[in-house]
Amino acid sequence: MGTILKRLITICSMYQIIAINFWSGICSAQNVSTVFIFGDSLVEVGNNFYINTLAKPVFPNGIDFAEGSPSGRYTNARTVGDIIEEELGFKNYSPPYLAPNTTGDLILKGVNYASSGSGILNSTGSIFGEHICMDEQISYFAKTRQDIISRIGAPAAQSLLRKALYFLAIGANDIFAQQKSTKRDINVYLDTLVSKFKSQLTTLYNLDARKIAVTNCPPLGCTPFEIDHLCADNCVSSFNDVAKLYNTRLKSLLQELTTKLSESNFVYVDNYAIVEDILQNYRSYGFENADSACCQVTGRHGGLIACGYLSRVCPDRTKYVFWDPYHTTESANLIGAKHALDGGLEYVSPINIRQLANS
Repeated sequence: MGTILKRLITICSMYQIIAINFWSGICSAQNVSTVFIFGDSLVEVGNNFYINTLAKPVFPNGIDFAEGSPSGRYTNARTVGDIIEEELGFKNYSPPYLAPNTTGDLILKGVNYASSGSGILNSTGSIFGEHICMDEQISYFAKTRQDIISRIGAPAAQSLLRKALYFLAIGANDIFAQQKSTKRDINVYLDTLVSKFKSQLTTLYNLDARKIAVTNCPPLGCTPFEIDHLCADNCVSSFNDVAKLYNTRLKSLLQELTTKLSESNFVYVDNYAIVEDILQNYRSYGFENADSACCQVTGRHGGLIACGYLSRVCPDRTKYVFWDPYHTTESANLIGAKHALDGGLEYVSPINIRQLANS
């Protein structure tokens, strides 16, 4: 009789553990209702296919993407945004806002507004033709928000939007544009840029965004494009120095907004530190090449022409840090996403994205 009783107690305890884990898992999943992504080519998933622009991620971009190519992404497979969504438990990637089928209940699960060539400033990227600048991306999100309210009502919409994760990867094109102009005072330009971004982030907050992760500017001077165009032997310090100046201002801005905007949480993702770490320790990460583009046409490092139909593609993409003259491979993106999701203060602050999602 005692043995039977012990077995019953053990079985009951097991069910209690299972139940606790089950319900805690549900609660954890409910902490992030959906994901909205804003930015440039680092996180684009195909919006530029629907506008009149030279900046379109044509094949062989997306050559390794599971759903076929072209994928709308400027890498061989997944972006950092894709990987973060997967890691947070989402089964589908946020679709491009301009895609005809991004309608109905689909918008309740997330939308991607990113556009290659775009920037914080409205003029950034105009050299390519049409582009979806940050102001316009936010305007599109405001329309999505109204559509969500129409579908599920204002109270439920506000709950969904305030639980959502907002991932922003933008600013690199603005820094690049500044460096290409000798007429702009760097500090004045950066102050203008950060002031503009502050207004945009405040607008997002007023549209019910609360959990907002923002990536800083990566080391642009280490891309195959800059190295080849300036005939350098390694990273171009002048480009990286401007990126650092911007990043310092951005970090201070996000700290300020978190303090001033009630119930907000702005997370600073140090993409500069992440990419720099990969480049400095590429062999320990399993890479064999850290300064040349896998998808290339010409240039000592394959950095002179963008990846396109005429490009050669390296046979093993896992051995390259850079996919093309500007963007990293999925293998590098996996490392970056891991640091952003679960990294310490050296990569993301004041908390990491997983902690932000569960806040």
